[in-house]
Amino acid sequence: MALTGRRKLLNEVIFGTDTPAGRNFDVFLIWAILISVGLVLLASIGPIAQRYGALLTTLEWLFTGLFTLEYAARIYCSVNRRKYIFSFYGVVDLLAILPSYLALLYTGATYLLVIRLLRVLRIFRILKLVRYLQDANLLLRALGLARRKILVFYSSVLVMCIIFGSLMFVVEGPENGFTSIPTSVYWAIVTITTVGYGDISPQTPLGQGIAAMTMLIGYSIIAVPTGILTAELAGEMHRERKHHRCNNCGRSTHDPDAEYCKFCGYRLELPTSAEKV
Repeated sequence: MALTGRRKLLNEVIFGTDTPAGRNFDVFLIWAILISVGLVLLASIGPIAQRYGALLTTLEWLFTGLFTLEYAARIYCSVNRRKYIFSFYGVVDLLAILPSYLALLYTGATYLLVIRLLRVLRIFRILKLVRYLQDANLLLRALGLARRKILVFYSSVLVMCIIFGSLMFVVEGPENGFTSIPTSVYWAIVTITTVGYGDISPQTPLGQGIAAMTMLIGYSIIAVPTGILTAELAGEMHRERKHHRCNNCGRSTHDPDAEYCKFCGYRLELPTSAEKV
């Protein structure tokens, strides 16, 4: 259904970035989102909340009202209202305002106000970072291709942690903090990932030797999932470049975000960007 009149104008301002009005609206909205997220962070700091609680609450409701009007306007001027409401960003827009209203109805919903931090996700939609979204999709495809190898790797690491944890339970015992095998496995995971909280540490020479071996193994396996993902990512990038062919000279191997052929200068036919909601 084609938009006309006021709805069309509002759609161009809210969903479009190719007009001065649309760009100004996006800049205003970005600042509003950042300030509102900052208010949520400040409200979680005890001394600031006690001293400026009333001001923070007033400002929060001001931004909640602003985002409510914006959400209603997006529904009003959307080409497909149902599609927008149930889209990812439509749900994020709703979650950005819903907790404030739920807190009025249910006292226990106060902690849901933290969900307002999801407002920061809306910046990605506003900035229209198509190039970065394409890179993110490329990374997700590489993760999907590498999922079995990564699963096998982490399964091996888990088995290794169980072995080292069980060994430390026998060597150190409850008197040194290794009270059970699950607790010892927790220590092995913390150690092999080189996190090292220090809440549990071996006291015997043999236990310390096993811990040192675990740390060295941890350093050696850190690069394994990175190498697996890098190989799949490189392969996916090669495949994407290979299929990015110029209609004029027929050459390929262009960068995924290239707009012109690097061999003849002809404009490439890029995949169409996401249509307006």
